[in-house]
Amino acid sequence: MHDDESLDIPGLREPPPKPGTGAPRVFVLDRKGRPLMPCHPARARELLRKGRAAVARYTPFTIRIKDRLLADSDVSGVAVRIDPGSKATGIAVTDDITRTSATHRDATVLRRGLYAVELLHRGPAIRASMEQRASHRRRRRGANTRYRAPRFDNRRRCSGWLPPSLQHRVDTTWAQVERLSRLAPLTEVHIERVAFDTHVMSAGRGLIGSEYQQGTLAGYELRNYLLEKWGRRCAYCGRSGVPLQVEHIQPRASGGTNRISNLTLSCAPCNQAKASLPVEVFLKGRPEVAAQLKQQAKTPLRDAAVMNATRNQLAERLQNLGRPVSCWSGGMTKYNRALCGLAKSHTLDALAVGETGPGCRIVRHPSHVLVATATGRGSYARTRTDKYGFPRLVLPRTKSHHGFQTGDLVRAVVPTGKKAGTHVGRVAVRASGRFNIRTRQGVVQGIGHQHVSLLQRADGYGYAVRTEERSFQSPAGAAGVHIGGVR
Repeated sequence: MHDDESLDIPGLREPPPKPGTGAPRVFVLDRKGRPLMPCHPARARELLRKGRAAVARYTPFTIRIKDRLLADSDVSGVAVRIDPGSKATGIAVTDDITRTSATHRDATVLRRGLYAVELLHRGPAIRASMEQRASHRRRRRGANTRYRAPRFDNRRRCSGWLPPSLQHRVDTTWAQVERLSRLAPLTEVHIERVAFDTHVMSAGRGLIGSEYQQGTLAGYELRNYLLEKWGRRCAYCGRSGVPLQVEHIQPRASGGTNRISNLTLSCAPCNQAKASLPVEVFLKGRPEVAAQLKQQAKTPLRDAAVMNATRNQLAERLQNLGRPVSCWSGGMTKYNRALCGLAKSHTLDALAVGETGPGCRIVRHPSHVLVATATGRGSYARTRTDKYGFPRLVLPRTKSHHGFQTGDLVRAVVPTGKKAGTHVGRVAVRASGRFNIRTRQGVVQGIGHQHVSLLQRADGYGYAVRTEERSFQSPAGAAGVHIGGVR
């Protein structure tokens, strides 16, 4: 969830030069597996070529130096900066370099972005699975098969309880930061903790006094409110003078809610024709009607509610790392991003989290970002069900075959045949020993397990790399000298 893109910031006249870009750093461990300062990829290649280092992890790429200990190294420490979002979270690993002027009177702190991770959450998938499970249980109760008594709706929950789709967001963010703390010498954590006034966002204007106590239906009944809002006409065909029905703009089957902003009026033929189709599909041949409908309906507030529900739990969970945790506002992040001429993305927002100003400048950010998509580790279910909830097949009890599991990162070296060559990617195992490997070029099927070697165990995430957004120069001016990446 991002804040407004307007850049009306007092005191911001001529921004400083844009930060430079550079290759993401490689994480380094000492001989005993303790984190050292990240190094440049060229330095890592040199250490591997000379035999002084070995690959400890492929994603994020980490090497372990064979002839170096933490006590013999100069480790200044790094910081992790987090920009939470409802669907994606940006994480940046940074370090600060202090430069003094020739007169030794002024000191400038140069912040460098060493590594960036964009974490994509799977909250909607978890929510859909929970709803499917609930619908299967309701059907079984109605059919009197495998009866399971419903639980009491007002049962007490423990303090700090969150729905699974939101708890997953807290857990995965903490897990990524905890992993980075084992790969880099983490000394401090900075997180953006924002709160959204959903009442003001719903009203679309500022509220004063008792207006905060009045909802959308103040002085109305639901049907009268909808009749007045939509002009007593069908929102899809524009007919008037006919019986109108209450209709969901975004269908309930697609995640729509009963919120007033998601309700409209339609005639019976349009309601039956639309059924559970998305409004974009139903009005595909009439884009002007779809645009007018979306303009008149209010923006959904699900993303804002997610941020409000998890803002405190995430900050409290990060305290378990044992490092100082600093919380910052979204306005500070926006100011820093505009001051340094950064584009809008989750990872660049994470880089701008914290305090900057005349004595601190962002001089570098990674050119590429690791995209970590939460995929889960599979399910414990022994069967697959049809749309009615009945089992249709039985799954094997054993998930591991010939020492591999589905999702492992492997390398297959096939000496001869149609599939001869080296294939690196995620594996899908089979009990027969003929595996499928998904590489960048596609899926290679039927590779024997004797040709496969393990690179990295599956950890519940799918990894990809994308190019970072380009920095922009504010139209206010481009004065100053460009500062490149600090080596």
